[in-house]
Amino acid sequence: MRAEPDRAPVHRWDLSPREAIRLQRELAARVEASSPRGFAPRIVAGVDAAFPRPRPGSARQVVAAAVAWDLEAGAVVGMRTVRRPLTFPYVPGLLSFREAPAVLEALTGLDAPVDAVIADGHGLAHPRRFGLACHIGVLTGLPAAGCAKSVLVGRFDPPGLERGARTPLVHRGETVGAALRTRTRVSPVFVSVGHRLDLDAAVRLVLASGGGLRLPEPTRRADRACAAARRE
Repeated sequence: MRAEPDRAPVHRWDLSPREAIRLQRELAARVEASSPRGFAPRIVAGVDAAFPRPRPGSARQVVAAAVAWDLEAGAVVGMRTVRRPLTFPYVPGLLSFREAPAVLEALTGLDAPVDAVIADGHGLAHPRRFGLACHIGVLTGLPAAGCAKSVLVGRFDPPGLERGARTPLVHRGETVGAALRTRTRVSPVFVSVGHRLDLDAAVRLVLASGGGLRLPEPTRRADRACAAARRE
C-alpha cells in the first residue's frame, strides 16, 4: 500500500458506542472531498468484510479481504484475507468499527502498491457522513470511494437505463452520493466520496473498475474472497 503523509493515526478500537460516535464526528471533519491533482490511479484495492456464523463455544469473528486490481491489465495483482475476533457490537451507523480493523489489516498487508480504494459500503452517504470508505480513507490517507448495493440514507430518482447514467443521492438537502448504473438495465449501485476524491472522480473510479458486471471488479472479488473465508 502507498502510505500518504496526511493519514490519521490509527485509534483505539475498544470503544463504547458513545465514544465511537464522538470519534466518528471528529474524524468526519478530516474527510477531503476533492481529488489530488493529476489523479490517475492504476492499482485499485477493493475491500469487503463478512461475519462467519460462530461455531458452538467459539467467539464471533470478522473476516475481511483486500484485492488489488490493475486497471490497465484488467487483472488481480494482489490479494489478502484476514480473520480477527469481533470486538465491537452491532450498532446501526457504527458498522465500520466492526469491519475496519480487519479491513485495514488486509489492505496494509497487500504486496501491491495501491493508488485508491473502493469499499463495499458507504462513504459520505451515512447519517454522520462517515461510513467505512471514509474511515479507511482517513486512516490510510488513500483516495477512497464507497460503492454500496443498497441505500443507507437519502433519496434518489432512478437513473437512465444505460451504463454510466447517474442521479443524485440526497439526504437532508445535501447531495451525499450518486445512484449509478454500472451495467445497462441492471439495478444501480450507490457511490459516495470516502476521502481525497470528489464525487465525479469517485464515479469515474467505479466505472473504470467495472468488469462488465454490476459491481466493480475489485470489490466483487473481495466479496468472493470473504465468502470463501467465511465458509472455512
